[in-house]
Amino acid sequence: MDQRNFEQIVQREQGLHRSLSGRQMSMLAIGGAIGTGLFLGSGFAISFAGPAVLLSYAIGAIIALLLVACLAEMTVAHPTSGSFGAFAEHYVSPWAGFVVRYAYWAANVLVIGTEVTAIALYMQYWFPDSPSWWWISSFSAALILANALSVHVFGTIEYWFSTIKVIAIVTFIVTGAWMVFASPAEGPIGFANYVQHGGFFPKGWGGMWLAVIVALFSYLSIEMIAVAAGEARDPERAITLAFRSALLRLVIFYILTLVLVLAIVPWNQAGQGKSPFVTAMEAAHIPGAGGVINFVILIAALSAMNSQLYTATRMMFSLSRAGFAPSIFGEINRQGVPMRALLISCGGIAVAAAMSVFYPKSSFVFMMAISMFGAMFAWLMIFVTHWFFRRQWRAEGRAALAFQMWGFPWLTIFGALMMFALMVTTLFTDAFFLTLATGIPFLIVLSAAYWFWYRRRPNLVLGSTDI
Repeated sequence: MDQRNFEQIVQREQGLHRSLSGRQMSMLAIGGAIGTGLFLGSGFAISFAGPAVLLSYAIGAIIALLLVACLAEMTVAHPTSGSFGAFAEHYVSPWAGFVVRYAYWAANVLVIGTEVTAIALYMQYWFPDSPSWWWISSFSAALILANALSVHVFGTIEYWFSTIKVIAIVTFIVTGAWMVFASPAEGPIGFANYVQHGGFFPKGWGGMWLAVIVALFSYLSIEMIAVAAGEARDPERAITLAFRSALLRLVIFYILTLVLVLAIVPWNQAGQGKSPFVTAMEAAHIPGAGGVINFVILIAALSAMNSQLYTATRMMFSLSRAGFAPSIFGEINRQGVPMRALLISCGGIAVAAAMSVFYPKSSFVFMMAISMFGAMFAWLMIFVTHWFFRRQWRAEGRAALAFQMWGFPWLTIFGALMMFALMVTTLFTDAFFLTLATGIPFLIVLSAAYWFWYRRRPNLVLGSTDI
């Protein structure tokens, strides 16, 4: 285990501007997690599990809750942009910090491509004959500019993006509840849809478990609050409040919206070509409702893409400052933005554009499958790292932190086992076979790179560099 003082890691990641408020950080988590996973990915989850998808999202929420508790405890102790990658480096091993950061960076780069692929699908709701690559290029350029200006500008844009989403989801919940409870008992809308078309478990328990993978994809990015901690004004207070409020909102929004969607639209009509939320609003026969909700979903995808571009940039910055990537990616400009790290993190956009040209019908599912490995691996390693962290913290006789994970070590171990089981499950599915089929070779390549090039290289401690 690397026994160096963690302050060295904090010192080498200095230079980023602490401009994010607790309110902005709460919205950042919502911005990353309420996006394509909820509005489009939920359609795939429903097709896998039927009404039992409610249990799938509940299981995903439990895993997310445990993860947030582990991550909040470690982040309160060490608020830095390297986050769980830096924690793994210090408490597990430098190899762990290397592979976690690279795997998570690659996942975010690919998820950016997934989000922008979905954005093109949403625009085709209004412009059905338009080429996907045009929308991908246009919206990507706008968001890259937003990230390039400053972290304050990014935080402000993301705050308002997320505010629009929250208002829209609350409006959907109110409208959906009115549709369900005001509809005639014998009508097509109602909770009777839960047991029709094959019952509550039309695809069996296996289908319900498979949908947990999609549910996790929906919750992924809540961990980005820990990454943003390195640029928070009051890290300890902001982190604790942000984690608690963001997770509560996410669980309520995900579960309540799906409860209503499944009551409004029979599960076998929640198609994968467009969001089930659009289908549900079209069922209301309110003029323009489908278009309005499609606009909100577009904002949600832009918000999620914006957040993930930020996260990928900071993870590459952390890799560079650790000596695990070229030093140019650790340089920051006068606005406090690691500009070169931002540009290299746009690689997923190019992949998405190519996929949309050559595989327009299957590009979203493909991008989702290959992007999930790094994020799932990072979640697994967060649980593993927390186990090492708490043991060392106790062994050194340090005072208890203001926030602590409950039920240690059993709930930490339970979270790790759940993540491992879900990762193994992907191998036995057609939809997510590529998750491990591409992820394991990537992990082997990363490990080989570390062993041959970085294992004996001393880590760098850098200050601010203007470019």
